[in-house]
Amino acid sequence: MGFTPHGKHLIAGDWVAGQTTFTSEPAHGPAHAFSTGTPDLVDRACQAAEDAFLSYGYSSRADRAAFLNAIADEIDTRADAITEIGTQETGLPEARLQGERGRTTGQLRLFAEHIIKGDYLDRRHDEAMPDRQPMPRPDLKMVQRPIGPVAVFGASNFPLAFSTAGGDTASALAAGCTVVVKGHSAHPGTGEIVAEAIHAAIDKCGLHPGVFSLIQGGDRHVGTALVQHPLIKAVGFTGSLGGGRALYDLCAARPEPIPFFGELGSVNPMFVLPEAAKNRGAKVGEGWAASLTMGAGQFCTNPGIAVVNTGPDGDAFVTAAAEALKDVQTQCMLTDGIASAYRDGKTRFDNRNAVEAVLVTDSEGRSAAPNLYQTDAAAYLQDHALGEEVFGPLGLVVRVSGADEMETLARGFEGQLTATLQMDDGDTELAQRLMPILERKAGRVLANGFPTGVEVCDSMVHGGPYPASTNFGATSVGTLAIRRFLRPVCYQNMPDDLLPDDLK
Repeated sequence: MGFTPHGKHLIAGDWVAGQTTFTSEPAHGPAHAFSTGTPDLVDRACQAAEDAFLSYGYSSRADRAAFLNAIADEIDTRADAITEIGTQETGLPEARLQGERGRTTGQLRLFAEHIIKGDYLDRRHDEAMPDRQPMPRPDLKMVQRPIGPVAVFGASNFPLAFSTAGGDTASALAAGCTVVVKGHSAHPGTGEIVAEAIHAAIDKCGLHPGVFSLIQGGDRHVGTALVQHPLIKAVGFTGSLGGGRALYDLCAARPEPIPFFGELGSVNPMFVLPEAAKNRGAKVGEGWAASLTMGAGQFCTNPGIAVVNTGPDGDAFVTAAAEALKDVQTQCMLTDGIASAYRDGKTRFDNRNAVEAVLVTDSEGRSAAPNLYQTDAAAYLQDHALGEEVFGPLGLVVRVSGADEMETLARGFEGQLTATLQMDDGDTELAQRLMPILERKAGRVLANGFPTGVEVCDSMVHGGPYPASTNFGATSVGTLAIRRFLRPVCYQNMPDDLLPDDLK
């Protein structure tokens, strides 16, 4: 018998029903009713998170690592049920959900290993110098400490890896922060079963139940109440530019402003340098088409824009990309709203005289087919809308007249999650011109690859200058993500009995 959601919120260890409900809109399978979140539930969850922080924030790294591993174990125990409800709600294929579950449990276990090593604490000690002249120096110790309760917003496009027990939650819990999650209404059943796994891990490890709460969505006031709650000390968010910017502004307008770590979107430009275009332009075009349409283009690292020279080499790239896109079957999108926004984005390109349609398709309902357009650098730089993300399998090729115009275009891009160079040996000089520009524009710069597929590891950066994210000094993927939920504290002449265990 399959998993049937009960539709309740998890508030500090209790499954709580609401007075009103919303109904899920699965891609296939039965719809279910879920309790709608309220500001009162937000307050209860935040109060419990603060209570739990008084113990969890001072727990040992070994205990927190055991907790993270227990969550991963409990998720794996529910593997089949998670895949079933996840595929129904999102329309993603089973293999994608299984891979994403592996990424989710993998990053939980990675953070468990990371905090045991202790390097992230950045411990420093300047010993006292009582005889120093003209003034003595006190004994000074410094360590990174957790900031307090953290709010996490589930993402529409990653029901596991960026949602209930995803990277934001994993890194916050690893840091010693308690977490309140606002579930995404696109996959509430998936959120519920993962919350059950976290709840089971809390019981297994004997932790305060307020360490984690899940409040389902269904009402925009829930998100507003969560980021404005005075006990919340930071927010992790993955979503649209409009929604993220609104929440960011609310965080900044609080009596006590708090950091909003929002990953908001990117067009991830790919620059095909001249020698690469001449030697393998068609092959790069085929690879770009595959990356562009992976998962119906519903990745934040989707390479929506390709930059290539005018002339026959660039033509070969465009022709090969178009031919490859023609063979891509219609794919199911995550929600009806995302599918509608994709059609609106296509219309934006159709209505511009300076944009040439290379491959145009019609998409209906929740399905999406790829589209391809091209324009020139001058038109692109004059029309800001051409650089706005279209969430889905739509590509834009920007043709440039040579190295100088390619550099000018690179300078004109806004902040990005990624930027890619397709280059061969003869392209090194131009690549050297572009690198100082691109590393200021993007959090990750690639050579001869495609940005879809984000490795979860120590050196990964998934973030970038605005509007790619709201804090370009942070990453939402990889072990460096833990830094978002820590702050340095200095202890002066402090007796050992009063120091955190990590400094003793």
